[in-house]
Amino acid sequence: QVQLVESGGGLVQAGGSLRLSCAASGRSFGSYALGWFRRAPGKEREFVAGIAFISRHTAYADSVRGRFTISRDNAKNTLTLQMESLTPEDTAVYSCARSRGVGVTTFQGDYDYWGQGTQVTVSS
Repeated sequence: QVQLVESGGGLVQAGGSLRLSCAASGRSFGSYALGWFRRAPGKEREFVAGIAFISRHTAYADSVRGRFTISRDNAKNTLTLQMESLTPEDTAVYSCARSRGVGVTTFQGDYDYWGQGTQVTVSS
């Protein structure tokens, strides 16, 4: 079993930045791909960013590309999402997840372990 715990959420003004972290316990991330997803009020959960075990392989949703950066530290079993130029449309609960495979995937069904999520609220 892998337990994932997110941290770093909060309230920020539009244009501001936040850094989310995800820590694994129980078992390590291993060589599996990791991802960040978010669920905004009244909307379906959506893919935000993903990263393979080899960190140069990443993927981003169009809505966040150029503003968000995903990274991982395999030695420390941590996953990070650096978020810049935040807008109210980024308000959501952000969750980290571990994939069943090693390649980056945007499909939620490919992820088998999920964190509880951390709230990000961007005020206008």
